[in-house]
Amino acid sequence: MKKSKIILTIIVIILIGIVIFLAFLVFQKHILKKQFENDILNFANKNQSTIFTIDSITLFSSADAAYKTNTANNFTIQNLYQYTDIALFINNISNENTLENTFKKVHIENLHFSSMPKLGEPNLYFKSINNFAKSDLTEEPPITDSFEFTISSSDEADLTTPTLYNNLANPLTFSYVNSNIKSDYTITDISSPITYDGSLLQKCNIHLEDIACTLSFDIYITNNLDEDFKTTVSIDIPLSYENKSILDGNLTIKQDTNYTFYRYN
Repeated sequence: MKKSKIILTIIVIILIGIVIFLAFLVFQKHILKKQFENDILNFANKNQSTIFTIDSITLFSSADAAYKTNTANNFTIQNLYQYTDIALFINNISNENTLENTFKKVHIENLHFSSMPKLGEPNLYFKSINNFAKSDLTEEPPITDSFEFTISSSDEADLTTPTLYNNLANPLTFSYVNSNIKSDYTITDISSPITYDGSLLQKCNIHLEDIACTLSFDIYITNNLDEDFKTTVSIDIPLSYENKSILDGNLTIKQDTNYTFYRYN
């Protein structure tokens, strides 16, 4: 009889322990749910209105070769590369400049090539607005992860460097360059003129699907209220559009976009 009471006591204790444990799990779930709801509510309150957006992107695609030698019978190139210059136009909610809708800091992070070209070596570089749509291989190192712009309010800002007006007057400009698509390649068909542009790809028997690429990166903005914003931009490198192609020489596209920066701090 005494043994039965001991066993019963142990069972009761175990059951009480299980009930307490289950009650703890329910309570913990309730707390986590409440915290999650508060986080969502806090995020929603911070983003009741849109401050910064990217409504359009301008892209210019062409190709060139870094070095050429020409004889009477053939034409040899070194480092055939395809490039796309990128201009991202950031807008704010008002034509009036306030502490809320002007730049204090701007940088990009997390550069990622989500779809790599089969040929070549893709990289992203800063591109001066003064050289936009021009073929010029920079000797500056490529952007690997984080890249910051200088913010200026001066009318005489040096736009050959990574500089943005604090009132959003100029775009963020980059150049995607896929280099070494072909090197030491001799073009024997010189019956038609050779032009140093996208038509070189066709002369070198490059198929557009072999140099297709998609890249993405995050853009971070801090305004003059020290509020932080972020959006992620994804770009398919344009090689053809409707009845036009980079093989015709070059390709210019203006894309309407709806990237919205959300406030996270």
